[in-house]
Amino acid sequence: MDKQKYQICTKTIMDTSDPNIVFNEKGESDYYLNFKQNIEPSWHTDERGYKELMRMAEKIKKEGKGKDFDCIIGLSGGLDSSYVAYVAKEIMGLRPLLFHVDAGWNTDKAVGNIEKLCNGLGLDLYTEVINWEEMKDLQVAYFKSQIPNMDDPQDIAFFSSLYKFARKNRVKYVLTGGNFSTECCREPEDWGAYPGIDKTLTTDIHKRFGKKKLKTFPIIDIFQYKIIYKYLYGMEIFKPLNLLPYIKTDVEKLLEEKYGWEKFQHKHHESRFTRFYEDFWLPRKFGFEKRRAHFSSLILTGQMTRDEALDRISRPELDEQFLLKEFEYVAEKLDLTVQEFRTLFEGENKTFHIYKNKRFLIGLGAKIMMKLGLEKRLFR
Repeated sequence: MDKQKYQICTKTIMDTSDPNIVFNEKGESDYYLNFKQNIEPSWHTDERGYKELMRMAEKIKKEGKGKDFDCIIGLSGGLDSSYVAYVAKEIMGLRPLLFHVDAGWNTDKAVGNIEKLCNGLGLDLYTEVINWEEMKDLQVAYFKSQIPNMDDPQDIAFFSSLYKFARKNRVKYVLTGGNFSTECCREPEDWGAYPGIDKTLTTDIHKRFGKKKLKTFPIIDIFQYKIIYKYLYGMEIFKPLNLLPYIKTDVEKLLEEKYGWEKFQHKHHESRFTRFYEDFWLPRKFGFEKRRAHFSSLILTGQMTRDEALDRISRPELDEQFLLKEFEYVAEKLDLTVQEFRTLFEGENKTFHIYKNKRFLIGLGAKIMMKLGLEKRLFR
């Protein structure tokens, strides 16, 4: 990252740790302006949103008649996916299949939440277990690549498994927890938030640093699910949480009171790996705090004050001794010694640009989607 004068948005807490951030003369960032200009005006969680939600519910029900389930939901045990399951069953009246991918990093709390929701909602659960030896090999390869995209292997496993299952079983509607309420401020690409599954990038990294063949590991390229699955097979990804009120603390309380669901310290903490990656590896090795985007989203949607966010970002989310123990745990689970893992941690930071990728084409597609109004979050 080029040296530049430090600056922080006067409305959110996004700052120049995103090297591409842009400020106006008032010190307002492009994240704030994008929310005000592109998201807020067309984001309806009132009666208009409810009508659209129920219209989609009737459409999904109609097309799902005679089938064991009319849609599928990827369930992690975290807040967003848990609330989608509740909305689908209790508000929309759907018959979703809950689909969970076990990539080897579930926290006990996440497993408990999944069980409580399945029992409480009376819904079936299908669990896809990823081959651990292949998962481990790909994750170590990503660590050796020295790029900040450490969560790509998990994301690839989660979404590819879900899409493949839906396609194989001819499920047309995939409901996800993507939403503006807690995610309107998109994590910058430089922080490791790659815009989709790039099979070219993953294959190149694994070819250089992997040791085992990925015989069963699922990888569905972004163009496969964005174009072939959507336009050839008619698969539709639907985000119900954008059509009704979604206040984080209220939903946590709702799920807790109804099902005994347990909340997490912070977003993405349902995965032990993601928790370690976002709370230790990414901020300490690269200087990137994904909490900035998470808190900024809550600021923009009126769920957190800027002062509260500044106070919380000023200190680590988790205790130092806990994080150091997690460092040792992750190393051991990946069959690395603590010293080997520390050597990787202290290695020269790199970006995905030095590996084969199709980022240009993905970016072009994203810009077209923004022009068409299909993507409203900031994408450069």
